[in-house]
Amino acid sequence: MTTSLVLRPYRSEDEDAAIALWLETWRQAYPSIDFAARVPWWRDRWRNELVPNAAIIVAEESGTLAGFVTIDAQAYLDQLVVAPDRWGTKLADTLVNEAKRLSPNSITLLVNQDNARAIRFYRRNGFVHAGTDVNPTSGRPVLKMEWKATP
Repeated sequence: MTTSLVLRPYRSEDEDAAIALWLETWRQAYPSIDFAARVPWWRDRWRNELVPNAAIIVAEESGTLAGFVTIDAQAYLDQLVVAPDRWGTKLADTLVNEAKRLSPNSITLLVNQDNARAIRFYRRNGFVHAGTDVNPTSGRPVLKMEWKATP
């Protein structure tokens, strides 16, 4: 069976599906953390920080939200979310390439230092280590990573 992938701008009616996908992916990535308890905080952040201040591109496969990426005017990639059943496919690459299209000179992001899988992914996509920090919400150490367009 062939699925059709469609990238498109986020619409307000995508909110519940995007939040459910965020919850599913983080539960899979960090099963010891109660992300369900964080959903009210996340919904507030989504509505009040990301939606008004970032370009959000969603990926639909056969009419189902399979992922999304957010990139703001400062070229900060806050979220790259891909359904766990699509991990290891080209979907995340496609979303990162869309972020690069929207921010063609450079992109920065923060990734949990203990998320080796994500770090490998970003390195494969041209991102390099650009510093360290601590996530103000979780207190976890994070790596700052950066991608710059080649001249």
